[in-house]
Amino acid sequence: MFWAMFAVAIGFVGLVVLGVLAVRVFVEAQRLGRQVAESGRRINRAAEELERATVSAARSVDAL
Repeated sequence: MFWAMFAVAIGFVGLVVLGVLAVRVFVEAQRLGRQVAESGRRINRAAEELERATVSAARSVDAL
C-alpha cells in the first residue's frame, strides 16, 4: 500500500512541476512576442526614415 501512495504522490509532484514549467514557457513566449512586435515597429519606423532621407537626397541631387 505504501508504494502505491508513494507512486501517486510522485505523480502529483511531477504534474505540479510540469504545470509550473508550462506557465513559465507561456510567460516567456508572451515576452518574446512583445519583443518581436516592438522590433517590427522599430524596423518599420527606420524604413520610413530611410525612405524620407532617400527622397530628400534625390531632390538635392536633382537640384544640382
